Amino acid sequence: MRLLRLYQINKIMLEHGLDEMIPNKWLPWYVKLGRGLFFWLSNKHTDKTEGARVRYALQSLGPVFIKFGQMLSTRKDLLPTDIANELSILQDQVQPFSSDIAIQRICQAFGLKHINDLFSEFDSTPLASASIAQVHAAKLKGQDQEVVVKVIRPDIKQTIQSDIELMRTLAGVVQKILPDGKRLRPVEVVEEYERTIIDELDLTHEAANGIQFKQNFEHSEALYVPKIYSDYCHRNVMVMERIYGTPISDIAALEQQNVNFKRLAERGVEVFFTQVFRDSFFHADMHPGNIFVAHGNPEDPQYITIDFGIVGTLTREDKRYLAENFIAFFNSNYRKVAELHVDSGWVPADTDIDDFEASIRKVCEPIFKKPLAEIEFSTVLLQLFNTARRFNMVIQPQLVLLQKTLLYIEGLGRQLYPQLDLWQTAKPFLENWLKEQIGLKAMYSKISTNLPFWSEKLPEIPDLVYDSLKQVKTLPEQHRVRFEQQQIQFQKQHSSMQWMVIGATFFVVSSILPIHQSSLLPSFLSGLAGLGCWLIAWKIKKA
Repeated sequence: MRLLRLYQINKIMLEHGLDEMIPNKWLPWYVKLGRGLFFWLSNKHTDKTEGARVRYALQSLGPVFIKFGQMLSTRKDLLPTDIANELSILQDQVQPFSSDIAIQRICQAFGLKHINDLFSEFDSTPLASASIAQVHAAKLKGQDQEVVVKVIRPDIKQTIQSDIELMRTLAGVVQKILPDGKRLRPVEVVEEYERTIIDELDLTHEAANGIQFKQNFEHSEALYVPKIYSDYCHRNVMVMERIYGTPISDIAALEQQNVNFKRLAERGVEVFFTQVFRDSFFHADMHPGNIFVAHGNPEDPQYITIDFGIVGTLTREDKRYLAENFIAFFNSNYRKVAELHVDSGWVPADTDIDDFEASIRKVCEPIFKKPLAEIEFSTVLLQLFNTARRFNMVIQPQLVLLQKTLLYIEGLGRQLYPQLDLWQTAKPFLENWLKEQIGLKAMYSKISTNLPFWSEKLPEIPDLVYDSLKQVKTLPEQHRVRFEQQQIQFQKQHSSMQWMVIGATFFVVSSILPIHQSSLLPSFLSGLAGLGCWLIAWKIKKA
């Protein structure tokens, strides 16, 4: 099955001419040989641009590859314009499946005889179509409420699981073969990715995530989260409030509305750090197809977000280390950054702190306090990879979603407002967050949070104290009894060992006597005595 899928992937890539985009001098001999073996699979899309061929190939390969294309589409600074523009189509304009199948799945999910039993209006033409699902506009019957209905693509789980199994196999090979295999932890990264994408196939998970986001940003001026109709949610179908806004990728439309791009970019940073550090619950699929700008107040713009299938969470420890790392970086305290990496276990404990600090400074100092437009991200990324390899920095699978989201945010920032000073925008937020976590205010907050628990346990404390004191009073006697038992056990073991040694001596004598005496009786009696000694030793040990 995995070999078949590998063949299918290779076939689609060759039929779309993706191999022609790689300079021949970059290909090792075995790749050239493999290409020669598939000589009958020639480029069938010579009439299309390189960008279109990449998009069609990823679309044919399925959701795992489409999501990869979505992520790349936000990095127009790393890709040729033609390819980046084509990949942006994958955000919400993937080839849709039949609306008849969508209607059939909706009816099956809610036990309807006809789609009009639930909706007074239903548009069979999809509003948008992505890698996992597509959405249709509708109106709830009797409520006159405009909604969108999200429907999972049919037979998609099998394709995803097949690709995940192939990725897991390749990750296992990489982990064993490459020198950096164990440090990169590819198998754990694949397992983390599998958990997120499988959850995305269950729309009840997405509905729960959306409701949580709605609560977190209930009265926020920075982000609006549409209402989820939980009564009309199923594993394959979800009904959500329809929103109206301008796609974040439509820069021309935003310019026509006189949107304040500086404020919009700063609010994007604010929303991201709020999700990560305040809520420990962040949207991890923030490609432009899932983000809109609300109409009505262009000078103080508000974001609208959809698609809550992939979310990330952080532990208290990871959150604190990240915040302290950011603050240290914003203050140019690279020594602190190096020490935090060692303390957190992200680099080995025997790392040379001075050397590590110098390497971090070399990467970070040239980009510090620069606006996004002046940072060559590809160069920075390459330097970070080299530093990580040199100091055996271990990949943190639980942070992969966060790193992916950071790529999205940084890419969007470049498009919206390249002059954005990311560091100065984020620094005040993180400093305030750390103040709330440390000091009297944080202590009071923790006490208030735990007050119901302690008020419940308070009446039990006198009994617990009495029982503890009672146990303390009996401790000397317990220790005396335990000591005597240990002494008896020791004496038994010592006595047993003595009889074992005596028995072994008799056996040695029984093996030597036949050499010096013709009669076997003494040897037999000696062996019998040895066996008797061992029996005595065994009885003492078991007593």
